[in-house]
Amino acid sequence: MLGRPFGAPNEPGFQRKVLLALLNLFVRPSGPVLDDFPHEAPATAENAAEAAFACPVNFVRMQADDGDLTAAMQCEIAQLAPWYDLALKRRGRTTYGLTGKDIAAAASYAGSYLGTTPEPPYAADITAGAALKRVCDDLKAYYYEAVAAQPGNLSAVAIEHWFWRETAAAKVFLAIQQVCLRSADVSLQPLGKTSLVPRSVLGGPAK
Repeated sequence: MLGRPFGAPNEPGFQRKVLLALLNLFVRPSGPVLDDFPHEAPATAENAAEAAFACPVNFVRMQADDGDLTAAMQCEIAQLAPWYDLALKRRGRTTYGLTGKDIAAAASYAGSYLGTTPEPPYAADITAGAALKRVCDDLKAYYYEAVAAQPGNLSAVAIEHWFWRETAAAKVFLAIQQVCLRSADVSLQPLGKTSLVPRSVLGGPAK
């Protein structure tokens, strides 16, 4: 989860598992390594904060028969832009930018995997799987930082709940996950497991 890679504060058992998993990556004989972390962060009292979610952005819902999830995601991004800009101004920094692509290009790149001809990796030294994962991480960073700037002092749990249950971007990710599951490209296959979509979400599609 963005901003909470070690779970909630004061959970030393879970945080130790995360650190050990990270350190174990360094003993792999070759890389880069894209690996699943097999544990979900333990639930905390933050779950109660979900009820306080007050998002002033009312996303324009596209009809299901429009079938263009990428366009719906681009529409969301445009609506979130003022909030992302506010977050950047307040914090003076962002976790967006892994790929060097602007947000529209990142959305287009991710959306290309829902068509017949995905865009090739944007750098010569990375695999298709690594390129796609970084693009999706950038998209999540944009959404998470934008919504965190909105009123309500939202918890990390509430933000993740919102992203996976309320956005077209989440539906794009879920569709990409299915594409990766069926792909013959070994670099994409891990994204079809839990590298792209959390286990808690795979237990039931975003509504």
